[in-house]
Amino acid sequence: MLTRKIMLLVILVVSIVAGCGQQNSQNDQEEIKIPVEVMNTSLGDVIQTLMFNGDIKAEFEVKVFSKIPDRIETLFVDEGDVVRKGDKIAQILATTIEQGVLQAEAGVLAAKAQDANMRVEFERAQRLYKESAMSRQQFDAIQTQYEAATAQMQQAEAALVSAKSALTDATITAPINGVIGNRYYEVGDMANPALPVVSIVQMDRVKISFDATEADLGKLEVGQSAEVTVRSYPDVSFHGRIIKISPVLDPLTRMATVEVLVENPGAKLKPGMYANVEITIGILQNVLVVPRHAVIENTSMVSINGKDQVVKHYFVYVVNDSSQAEQRKLNVNYVNHVQIAVDSGINVGEKLVVAGQNNLRDGLPVLIADNEEVE
Repeated sequence: MLTRKIMLLVILVVSIVAGCGQQNSQNDQEEIKIPVEVMNTSLGDVIQTLMFNGDIKAEFEVKVFSKIPDRIETLFVDEGDVVRKGDKIAQILATTIEQGVLQAEAGVLAAKAQDANMRVEFERAQRLYKESAMSRQQFDAIQTQYEAATAQMQQAEAALVSAKSALTDATITAPINGVIGNRYYEVGDMANPALPVVSIVQMDRVKISFDATEADLGKLEVGQSAEVTVRSYPDVSFHGRIIKISPVLDPLTRMATVEVLVENPGAKLKPGMYANVEITIGILQNVLVVPRHAVIENTSMVSINGKDQVVKHYFVYVVNDSSQAEQRKLNVNYVNHVQIAVDSGINVGEKLVVAGQNNLRDGLPVLIADNEEVE
Protein backbone atom coordinates (compact mmCIF):
# COMPACT_ATOMS: atom_id res chain seq x y z
CA MET A 1 0.00 0.00 0.00
CA LEU A 2 1.38 3.41 -0.91
CA THR A 3 2.03 5.75 1.94
CA ARG A 4 0.80 9.32 1.90
CA LYS A 5 4.29 10.52 0.99
CA ILE A 6 4.44 8.23 -2.02
CA MET A 7 0.99 9.30 -3.17
CA LEU A 8 2.11 12.94 -3.06
CA LEU A 9 5.19 12.06 -5.09
CA VAL A 10 3.06 10.27 -7.68
CA ILE A 11 0.88 13.38 -8.04
CA LEU A 12 4.02 15.47 -8.46
CA VAL A 13 5.39 13.16 -11.16
CA VAL A 14 2.09 13.21 -13.05
CA SER A 15 2.08 17.02 -12.94
CA ILE A 16 5.59 17.17 -14.37
CA VAL A 17 4.66 14.81 -17.18
CA ALA A 18 1.53 16.84 -18.01
CA GLY A 19 3.57 20.05 -18.16
CA CYS A 20 6.11 18.62 -20.58
CA GLY A 21 3.79 17.46 -23.32
CA GLN A 22 5.83 19.28 -25.98
CA GLN A 23 8.99 17.25 -25.28
CA ASN A 24 10.03 13.94 -26.78
CA SER A 25 8.06 11.13 -25.06
CA GLN A 26 11.07 8.80 -24.90
CA ASN A 27 13.11 11.38 -22.98
CA ASP A 28 10.16 11.88 -20.62
CA GLN A 29 10.09 8.20 -19.77
CA GLU A 30 13.79 8.19 -19.03
CA GLU A 31 13.46 11.02 -16.55
CA ILE A 32 10.41 9.70 -14.68
CA LYS A 33 11.30 8.07 -11.37
CA ILE A 34 8.81 5.78 -9.67
CA PRO A 35 8.27 6.78 -6.03
CA VAL A 36 8.76 3.92 -3.58
CA GLU A 37 9.24 3.34 0.11
CA VAL A 38 12.06 1.09 1.30
CA MET A 39 13.46 -0.53 4.40
CA ASN A 40 16.84 -2.03 5.18
CA THR A 41 16.71 -5.82 5.40
CA SER A 42 17.88 -7.38 8.65
CA LEU A 43 18.01 -10.61 10.63
CA GLY A 44 15.26 -11.53 13.06
CA ASP A 45 13.08 -14.29 14.44
CA VAL A 46 10.07 -15.81 12.70
CA ILE A 47 7.39 -17.66 14.63
CA GLN A 48 6.26 -20.83 12.86
CA THR A 49 2.52 -21.38 13.10
CA LEU A 50 -0.29 -23.52 11.73
CA MET A 51 -3.81 -22.20 11.20
CA PHE A 52 -7.00 -24.18 11.85
CA ASN A 53 -10.71 -23.53 12.26
CA GLY A 54 -13.06 -25.16 14.73
CA ASP A 55 -16.20 -24.86 16.83
CA ILE A 56 -16.11 -23.76 20.45
CA LYS A 57 -17.53 -26.09 23.08
CA ALA A 58 -17.86 -25.80 26.85
CA GLU A 59 -15.09 -27.52 28.80
CA PHE A 60 -17.77 -29.53 30.60
CA GLU A 61 -21.42 -29.92 29.67
CA VAL A 62 -23.88 -31.96 31.72
CA LYS A 63 -27.44 -32.76 30.68
CA VAL A 64 -29.87 -33.05 33.59
CA PHE A 65 -32.77 -35.52 33.28
CA SER A 66 -35.95 -36.18 35.24
CA LYS A 67 -36.24 -39.69 36.66
CA ILE A 68 -40.00 -39.24 37.03
CA PRO A 69 -42.28 -39.19 33.95
CA ASP A 70 -44.76 -36.65 35.23
CA ARG A 71 -45.79 -33.04 34.71
CA ILE A 72 -43.35 -30.22 35.52
CA GLU A 73 -44.83 -28.18 38.35
CA THR A 74 -42.12 -25.50 38.76
CA LEU A 75 -38.98 -24.41 36.93
CA PHE A 76 -36.49 -22.53 39.09
CA VAL A 77 -33.96 -21.57 36.39
CA ASP A 78 -33.74 -20.10 32.92
CA GLU A 79 -31.04 -20.06 30.25
CA GLY A 80 -27.99 -18.09 31.35
CA ASP A 81 -28.62 -18.50 35.08
CA VAL A 82 -25.61 -19.34 37.24
CA VAL A 83 -26.20 -22.38 39.46
CA ARG A 84 -24.27 -24.12 42.21
CA LYS A 85 -24.19 -27.84 42.87
CA GLY A 86 -27.39 -28.79 44.70
CA ASP A 87 -29.45 -25.79 43.56
CA LYS A 88 -33.03 -26.56 42.55
CA ILE A 89 -33.65 -26.86 38.81
CA ALA A 90 -37.27 -28.05 38.60
CA GLN A 91 -40.06 -29.59 40.64
CA ILE A 92 -41.99 -32.53 39.20
CA LEU A 93 -45.63 -33.10 40.22
CA ALA A 94 -45.41 -35.81 42.89
CA THR A 95 -48.91 -36.32 44.30
CA THR A 96 -48.88 -40.05 43.58
CA ILE A 97 -45.40 -40.42 45.05
CA GLU A 98 -46.39 -38.51 48.18
CA GLN A 99 -49.31 -40.91 48.66
CA GLY A 100 -46.90 -43.78 48.16
CA VAL A 101 -44.67 -42.41 50.93
CA LEU A 102 -47.65 -42.20 53.32
CA GLN A 103 -48.64 -45.76 52.51
CA ALA A 104 -45.05 -46.94 53.00
CA GLU A 105 -44.86 -45.20 56.38
CA ALA A 106 -48.13 -46.88 57.44
CA GLY A 107 -46.78 -50.21 56.25
CA VAL A 108 -43.66 -49.75 58.36
CA LEU A 109 -45.72 -48.97 61.48
CA ALA A 110 -47.86 -52.07 60.95
CA ALA A 111 -44.84 -54.27 60.31
CA LYS A 112 -43.06 -52.95 63.40
CA ALA A 113 -46.13 -53.66 65.56
CA GLN A 114 -46.36 -57.18 64.16
CA ASP A 115 -42.65 -57.69 64.72
CA ALA A 116 -42.92 -56.46 68.31
CA ASN A 117 -45.78 -58.85 69.05
CA MET A 118 -43.95 -61.79 67.54
CA ARG A 119 -40.80 -60.89 69.49
CA VAL A 120 -42.75 -61.13 72.75
CA GLU A 121 -44.28 -64.43 71.63
CA PHE A 122 -40.88 -65.77 70.57
CA GLU A 123 -39.24 -64.84 73.88
CA ARG A 124 -42.11 -66.60 75.78
CA ALA A 125 -41.67 -69.67 73.57
CA GLN A 126 -37.94 -69.75 74.34
CA ARG A 127 -38.63 -69.86 78.10
CA LEU A 128 -41.26 -72.58 77.75
CA TYR A 129 -39.04 -74.64 75.48
CA LYS A 130 -36.15 -74.47 77.95
CA GLU A 131 -38.48 -75.64 80.69
CA SER A 132 -39.68 -78.49 78.45
CA ALA A 133 -43.19 -77.01 78.57
CA MET A 134 -43.33 -76.69 74.77
CA SER A 135 -42.55 -79.18 72.07
CA ARG A 136 -39.86 -78.62 69.52
CA GLN A 137 -42.42 -78.48 66.75
CA GLN A 138 -44.38 -75.71 68.46
CA PHE A 139 -41.20 -73.73 69.16
CA ASP A 140 -40.03 -73.98 65.54
CA ALA A 141 -43.40 -72.74 64.28
CA ILE A 142 -43.28 -69.65 66.52
CA GLN A 143 -39.65 -68.96 65.55
CA THR A 144 -40.58 -69.10 61.86
CA GLN A 145 -43.45 -66.67 62.41
CA TYR A 146 -41.12 -64.27 64.26
CA GLU A 147 -38.49 -64.37 61.52
CA ALA A 148 -41.20 -63.76 58.89
CA ALA A 149 -42.46 -60.74 60.85
CA THR A 150 -38.91 -59.36 61.06
CA ALA A 151 -38.43 -59.84 57.31
CA GLN A 152 -41.76 -58.10 56.61
CA MET A 153 -40.66 -55.16 58.76
CA GLN A 154 -37.35 -54.87 56.88
CA GLN A 155 -39.22 -55.07 53.58
CA ALA A 156 -41.59 -52.30 54.67
CA GLU A 157 -38.65 -50.12 55.75
CA ALA A 158 -36.96 -50.67 52.36
CA ALA A 159 -40.19 -49.73 50.59
CA LEU A 160 -40.31 -46.51 52.62
CA VAL A 161 -36.71 -45.64 51.70
CA SER A 162 -37.54 -46.24 48.03
CA ALA A 163 -40.67 -44.08 48.19
CA LYS A 164 -38.78 -41.24 49.89
CA SER A 165 -36.02 -41.50 47.29
CA ALA A 166 -38.62 -41.19 44.52
CA LEU A 167 -40.05 -38.16 46.29
CA THR A 168 -36.56 -36.65 46.45
CA ASP A 169 -36.16 -37.30 42.71
CA ALA A 170 -39.21 -35.14 42.13
CA THR A 171 -36.98 -32.17 42.99
CA ILE A 172 -34.33 -31.94 40.25
CA THR A 173 -31.07 -30.34 41.40
CA ALA A 174 -27.86 -29.23 39.71
CA PRO A 175 -25.13 -31.92 39.76
CA ILE A 176 -22.31 -29.40 39.13
CA ASN A 177 -21.53 -25.69 39.32
CA GLY A 178 -22.07 -23.88 36.07
CA VAL A 179 -24.41 -21.93 33.80
CA ILE A 180 -27.74 -23.08 32.38
CA GLY A 181 -26.97 -23.53 28.69
CA ASN A 182 -30.35 -24.74 27.40
CA ARG A 183 -33.75 -25.27 28.98
CA TYR A 184 -35.81 -27.79 27.04
CA TYR A 185 -39.17 -27.61 28.89
CA GLU A 186 -41.76 -25.14 30.11
CA VAL A 187 -43.94 -25.35 33.21
CA GLY A 188 -46.76 -27.80 32.56
CA ASP A 189 -44.82 -29.96 30.09
CA MET A 190 -44.68 -33.69 30.69
CA ALA A 191 -41.12 -34.65 31.62
CA ASN A 192 -39.64 -37.56 29.69
CA PRO A 193 -36.78 -39.47 31.36
CA ALA A 194 -35.21 -39.94 27.91
CA LEU A 195 -34.94 -36.17 27.25
CA PRO A 196 -32.96 -33.64 29.32
CA VAL A 197 -34.67 -30.90 31.29
CA VAL A 198 -31.68 -28.54 31.09
CA SER A 199 -28.00 -28.57 30.18
CA ILE A 200 -25.38 -27.07 32.49
CA VAL A 201 -22.07 -25.83 31.09
CA GLN A 202 -18.85 -24.70 32.72
CA MET A 203 -17.32 -21.83 30.75
CA ASP A 204 -14.30 -20.64 32.73
CA ARG A 205 -12.43 -22.51 30.00
CA VAL A 206 -13.67 -23.75 26.62
CA LYS A 207 -12.54 -26.41 24.18
CA ILE A 208 -12.02 -26.12 20.44
CA SER A 209 -11.83 -29.23 18.27
CA PHE A 210 -10.43 -29.26 14.75
CA ASP A 211 -9.11 -31.81 12.26
CA ALA A 212 -5.42 -31.93 11.29
CA THR A 213 -4.01 -33.56 8.16
CA GLU A 214 -1.30 -36.22 8.18
CA ALA A 215 1.24 -33.61 7.09
CA ASP A 216 0.42 -31.26 9.98
CA LEU A 217 -0.03 -33.99 12.57
CA GLY A 218 3.70 -34.60 12.87
CA LYS A 219 4.23 -30.94 13.78
CA LEU A 220 1.66 -30.88 16.59
CA GLU A 221 2.29 -31.88 20.20
CA VAL A 222 0.29 -31.79 23.42
CA GLY A 223 1.16 -28.63 25.33
CA GLN A 224 1.88 -26.41 22.32
CA SER A 225 0.66 -22.83 22.62
CA ALA A 226 -2.43 -21.64 20.73
CA GLU A 227 -3.94 -18.23 20.06
CA VAL A 228 -7.67 -18.08 19.33
CA THR A 229 -9.70 -15.33 17.68
CA VAL A 230 -13.42 -15.03 16.92
CA ARG A 231 -15.45 -12.60 14.83
CA SER A 232 -17.23 -11.18 17.88
CA TYR A 233 -13.91 -9.88 19.28
CA PRO A 234 -11.61 -9.36 16.26
CA ASP A 235 -9.04 -7.39 18.26
CA VAL A 236 -8.86 -9.81 21.18
CA SER A 237 -6.70 -12.93 21.29
CA PHE A 238 -7.44 -15.77 23.71
CA HIS A 239 -4.61 -17.98 24.93
CA GLY A 240 -4.79 -21.77 25.06
CA ARG A 241 -2.84 -24.97 24.55
CA ILE A 242 -3.25 -28.36 22.92
CA ILE A 243 -4.57 -30.90 25.44
CA LYS A 244 -5.43 -33.88 23.24
CA ILE A 245 -4.47 -35.36 19.88
CA SER A 246 -6.46 -38.32 18.58
CA PRO A 247 -4.28 -41.46 18.41
CA VAL A 248 -6.08 -42.61 15.24
CA LEU A 249 -7.00 -40.98 11.94
CA ASP A 250 -10.41 -41.06 10.32
CA PRO A 251 -10.07 -43.65 7.53
CA LEU A 252 -12.30 -41.57 5.23
CA THR A 253 -10.68 -38.14 5.65
CA ARG A 254 -7.18 -39.24 6.78
CA MET A 255 -7.36 -36.58 9.47
CA ALA A 256 -7.04 -36.63 13.25
CA THR A 257 -9.01 -34.62 15.79
CA VAL A 258 -7.07 -32.16 17.93
CA GLU A 259 -8.44 -30.45 21.06
CA VAL A 260 -7.33 -27.07 22.38
CA LEU A 261 -8.25 -25.81 25.86
CA VAL A 262 -8.63 -22.02 26.04
CA GLU A 263 -8.90 -19.67 29.00
CA ASN A 264 -12.20 -17.76 28.82
CA PRO A 265 -12.09 -14.65 31.05
CA GLY A 266 -15.47 -12.99 31.30
CA ALA A 267 -17.09 -15.92 29.46
CA LYS A 268 -16.70 -14.04 26.18
CA LEU A 269 -16.26 -17.24 24.19
CA LYS A 270 -19.61 -18.98 23.78
CA PRO A 271 -20.23 -22.62 22.84
CA GLY A 272 -21.15 -22.76 19.17
CA MET A 273 -18.91 -19.88 18.09
CA TYR A 274 -16.62 -20.38 15.09
CA ALA A 275 -12.98 -19.85 16.00
CA ASN A 276 -9.65 -19.39 14.23
CA VAL A 277 -6.83 -21.23 15.97
CA GLU A 278 -3.15 -20.41 15.46
CA ILE A 279 -0.78 -23.05 16.85
CA THR A 280 2.85 -22.11 17.51
CA ILE A 281 5.03 -25.01 16.36
CA GLY A 282 8.50 -23.41 16.57
CA ILE A 283 10.67 -20.32 16.12
CA LEU A 284 13.27 -19.69 13.39
CA GLN A 285 15.96 -17.58 15.01
CA ASN A 286 18.46 -15.19 13.44
CA VAL A 287 17.12 -15.50 9.88
CA LEU A 288 16.71 -12.85 7.19
CA VAL A 289 13.15 -11.59 7.54
CA VAL A 290 11.04 -9.98 4.82
CA PRO A 291 7.56 -8.57 5.49
CA ARG A 292 5.04 -10.49 3.44
CA HIS A 293 3.27 -7.34 2.20
CA ALA A 294 6.48 -6.39 0.37
CA VAL A 295 6.52 -9.63 -1.66
CA ILE A 296 4.98 -10.23 -5.07
CA GLU A 297 3.67 -13.80 -5.27
CA ASN A 298 2.72 -15.83 -8.31
CA THR A 299 2.25 -19.47 -9.17
CA SER A 300 3.22 -21.67 -12.09
CA MET A 301 2.87 -25.26 -13.18
CA VAL A 302 6.14 -27.18 -12.90
CA SER A 303 6.93 -30.79 -13.77
CA ILE A 304 8.54 -32.55 -10.81
CA ASN A 305 9.51 -36.21 -11.21
CA GLY A 306 7.21 -36.43 -14.19
CA LYS A 307 4.22 -34.96 -12.35
CA ASP A 308 2.80 -31.49 -12.88
CA GLN A 309 2.67 -29.54 -9.64
CA VAL A 310 1.66 -25.99 -8.77
CA VAL A 311 4.63 -24.06 -7.36
CA LYS A 312 4.48 -20.64 -5.73
CA HIS A 313 7.22 -18.11 -6.47
CA TYR A 314 8.17 -15.10 -4.36
CA PHE A 315 9.70 -11.91 -5.80
CA VAL A 316 10.82 -8.61 -4.30
CA TYR A 317 12.38 -5.41 -5.57
CA VAL A 318 15.47 -3.81 -4.10
CA VAL A 319 16.97 -0.42 -4.94
CA ASN A 320 20.57 -0.71 -6.14
CA ASP A 321 23.35 1.86 -5.87
CA SER A 322 22.20 3.41 -9.16
CA SER A 323 18.74 4.11 -7.71
CA GLN A 324 17.19 1.53 -10.00
CA ALA A 325 14.70 -1.21 -9.19
CA GLU A 326 16.19 -4.66 -9.23
CA GLN A 327 13.92 -7.69 -9.10
CA ARG A 328 15.00 -10.63 -6.95
CA LYS A 329 13.57 -14.12 -6.69
CA LEU A 330 13.59 -15.37 -3.11
CA ASN A 331 14.53 -18.82 -1.90
CA VAL A 332 12.01 -19.10 0.93
CA ASN A 333 12.46 -21.13 4.10
CA TYR A 334 9.12 -20.45 5.78
CA VAL A 335 6.06 -18.28 5.24
CA ASN A 336 3.39 -17.13 7.67
CA HIS A 337 0.67 -14.51 7.23
CA VAL A 338 2.98 -11.67 8.36
CA GLN A 339 6.61 -12.56 7.60
CA ILE A 340 8.78 -14.64 5.29
CA ALA A 341 12.05 -16.28 6.37
CA VAL A 342 14.47 -16.09 3.42
CA ASP A 343 17.40 -18.41 2.72
CA SER A 344 18.76 -16.54 -0.29
CA GLY A 345 17.90 -14.03 -3.02
CA ILE A 346 18.49 -10.93 -0.92
CA ASN A 347 21.21 -9.83 1.48
CA VAL A 348 21.22 -8.16 4.87
CA GLY A 349 21.32 -4.36 4.61
CA GLU A 350 19.86 -4.05 1.11
CA LYS A 351 17.13 -1.50 0.43
CA LEU A 352 13.94 -3.55 0.10
CA VAL A 353 10.94 -1.90 -1.56
CA VAL A 354 8.00 -2.24 0.82
CA ALA A 355 5.53 0.13 -0.90
CA GLY A 356 5.16 0.90 -4.58
CA GLN A 357 6.59 -2.42 -5.77
CA ASN A 358 3.55 -3.19 -7.91
CA ASN A 359 4.42 -0.20 -10.15
CA LEU A 360 7.96 -1.41 -10.82
CA ARG A 361 9.78 -3.51 -13.35
CA ASP A 362 13.43 -4.48 -13.49
CA GLY A 363 15.74 -1.53 -14.22
CA LEU A 364 13.29 1.34 -13.71
CA PRO A 365 14.68 4.38 -11.89
CA VAL A 366 13.09 4.99 -8.51
CA LEU A 367 12.62 7.88 -6.12
CA ILE A 368 12.89 6.85 -2.48
CA ALA A 369 10.45 8.57 -0.16
CA ASP A 370 11.69 9.76 3.22
CA ASN A 371 11.58 6.73 5.50
CA GLU A 372 12.77 6.48 9.08
CA GLU A 373 13.51 2.76 8.61
CA VAL A 374 16.23 3.52 6.05
CA GLU A 375 19.61 4.52 7.46
